[in-house]
Amino acid sequence: MSVSNITVYMPSVLTLIGIPGLESVQRWIGIPFCAMFLIAVVGNAVLLMVIRSERSLHEPMYIFLGMLGVTDIALASSIIPKMLGIFWFNMPEIHFDSCLLQMWFIHTLQGIESGILVAMALDRFVAICYPLRHATIFTHQLVSQIGATVILRAAILVTPSLALIKCRFQFYHTTVISHSYCEHMAIVKLAAGNVRINKIYGLFVAFTVAGFDLIFITLSYIQIFTTVFHLPQKEARLKAFNTCIAHICVFLQFYLLAFFSFFTHRFGSHIPPYIHILFSSIYLVVPPFLNPLVYGVKTKQIRIHVMKMFCS
Repeated sequence: MSVSNITVYMPSVLTLIGIPGLESVQRWIGIPFCAMFLIAVVGNAVLLMVIRSERSLHEPMYIFLGMLGVTDIALASSIIPKMLGIFWFNMPEIHFDSCLLQMWFIHTLQGIESGILVAMALDRFVAICYPLRHATIFTHQLVSQIGATVILRAAILVTPSLALIKCRFQFYHTTVISHSYCEHMAIVKLAAGNVRINKIYGLFVAFTVAGFDLIFITLSYIQIFTTVFHLPQKEARLKAFNTCIAHICVFLQFYLLAFFSFFTHRFGSHIPPYIHILFSSIYLVVPPFLNPLVYGVKTKQIRIHVMKMFCS
């Protein structure tokens, strides 16, 4: 697809080309993405049904897990349908405002997911290090306040990046986005003006959210493992480890993929574009796909209730 060098004034429609360099095989690439999307939606929906219907699961850890499930469904639904439209039905066009809205949803939901992982780490920290005070600290009111704070933090931090694009740029080098979805830096690179402020703010948001959350989660689990290793009974240590394994798996796959995508996008000029775009897409789809599987397998209470639900 040829790209014009003439600047475009306030384009109404943008074009997403999918995965540059792999256009001929995109219809096949869409099959695993569709499968992961269906598993993510169904798996998280089952998880939410179980948590809602079983009163014994109305505890902070499972409430946060329910929030994570809602976020995962919303994140997958904001990306995959349009991506499959590009891959299978040759529908690459997207309205400019719709593209900005998709960008806002994606980055806001990423921030919410990161915040929920922090809340889950804090819950495990209090439950293992201060078990007698857990019930009095993590009340339903506090859980609601943490959920509201996580949502507001993400929305407030991401919204200025949308405003900076909408208000600062009027002319664009091209209307073609070399990506499979509307991502902040992919849109900023289209602009014909000075994009330094946008890049700086994007870095600020990334390090404010992911940097703070990663440090907090790491310190929490260091303290958790220190406490667990000092437990006198082997059975108690194993039980404490088992309650953390699922969280650690989700935490690692989310942040490892996130930082790989982030650094290759900004500093990986030697990496072929199709590798970066493919991994960026996988990074957004894999967490919603894996989270219900990880928690369904590793969390005994959820596994038991899911089996009871299907057996009945």
